[in-house]
Amino acid sequence: MAVKVLIPTPLQKFTNNQATLECSASNFNELLDSLEESCPGIKARLCDETGVPRRFLNFYVNSEDIRFLDNTNTVLNDGDEVSIVPAVAGG
Repeated sequence: MAVKVLIPTPLQKFTNNQATLECSASNFNELLDSLEESCPGIKARLCDETGVPRRFLNFYVNSEDIRFLDNTNTVLNDGDEVSIVPAVAGG
């Protein structure tokens, strides 16, 4: 299944400066593996050593936060759009 992934600028050094990628995956975990296969080193920036998404990154599938869906087991369908959004802090 083709899924469109929106890559934030700080991670584009792993994607040959591409802001969007097309990946094949049926769920979010598979998407992470697919990203790592096509862009070596990116998964370590997205997940900790246990494979859990890093706290300072937010992941959205079609504008829905995966934490409110099925987290890393979230099912992906052909044509879905996944956004990777770094958390913003300030005060």
